[in-house]
Amino acid sequence: MKAESVMPPAVSSVVLVVDDAPDTLRMLCDALAIEGYTVLVARDAIEALERFEMAVPDAVLLDAIMPGENGFALCRRLKSEPSWAHVPVIFMTGLAETEQIVEGFASGGVDYVVKPLKIPEVLARLATHLRNAHVSRLAREAVDVAGLGVVLLDSQGRIAWRSPQAMHWLEEALGPQDDATPLKGWLQAAITQGETLTPLPNGSQLQAQYLGQTGPGETMILLRQGGPAVNAVHKRLSGAVLTPRETEVLSWLAKGKTNRDIADILGMSPRTVNKHLEHIFEKLGVETRTAAAAIASSLLQDA
Repeated sequence: MKAESVMPPAVSSVVLVVDDAPDTLRMLCDALAIEGYTVLVARDAIEALERFEMAVPDAVLLDAIMPGENGFALCRRLKSEPSWAHVPVIFMTGLAETEQIVEGFASGGVDYVVKPLKIPEVLARLATHLRNAHVSRLAREAVDVAGLGVVLLDSQGRIAWRSPQAMHWLEEALGPQDDATPLKGWLQAAITQGETLTPLPNGSQLQAQYLGQTGPGETMILLRQGGPAVNAVHKRLSGAVLTPRETEVLSWLAKGKTNRDIADILGMSPRTVNKHLEHIFEKLGVETRTAAAAIASSLLQDA
C-alpha cells in the first residue's frame, strides 16, 4: 500500500540509506522511490563513505548498529568533513534507551526513528529535515550578498561554520589555516574589543566585528572588506541609483541564480523579482538579463 505523500520534492533529492538489513533496504528504497527521491544504498560505513566520495547526498537515513563501524562513529566522521557536515543524518535504531538517543544527537544526528520503521513517519521527518537543510543553505548563501562574510564560533572558540566569502578573506589575510592559532587569536580579539582589523594584499583592510551570541555557546562575527577597492564598487553602484533591494537582486543575478532562486533567497514572489529586474534594466540601460549580469559581474571583479 502506498504511503500517504508528505511533500514530494520539487527537484529529486538524493537520499543515502545505510543499513545492513536487506528487508529494511528494500522497504525504504521502494517507499522513497515512490515519493520521487533518488536513492543510494550502502550496507556498512565503508560503502557509505564511498558513496559520499562519488556524490554528496541531500540526507542520510543511517542504521545506528551495523557490523564494523557503527552508525554513531560514521556520523562523527561525516560531520568532521566540512564539505559533508551540512547533510542531515536521521538515525534508524531499535535502541530506544536514552543513552543511545543522546549519543545519536551528540554524534551529529538531527533526528531518529525507532525500528520497526513506520514509513509515513520516516517520510514526514525526512521531508522536514530536507526542507530545513534547504532553507539553511539559502540563508548561508545569502550572507555573501554585498560582499559580506560571516563566521560562527563554538563554545571553544573554534570555527563551526564560515561563509565562502569569509573563508576567502581569512585565507588572504592570515594565510592557509593549517595552523589555526593566528586566526583564533585574531577572532578572539574581535570578541573582546568589539572589532579588529588586519591588512589585505590589495591594500584594503579586513574588519571583524563581534555581533554577539546567536545560540547556546555560539558566537557570530561579521567580516567586511574596507578601503579603496570596496569604496570604488559602492560608488559605481550608487551611480546607477539602484535601491537596496534592486542591488540584492542584481547581486544574485550575477551569481547565476534564476528568478525562482532569487525569490526563495529574498523571500519574495518570482513576479516581484521580475518587476525589480525591469527597473534594474531601465536604470542600467540594458535590455537582457545577460547584459545586466555582465555589468554586475564586472563590478564584483573590480572589487
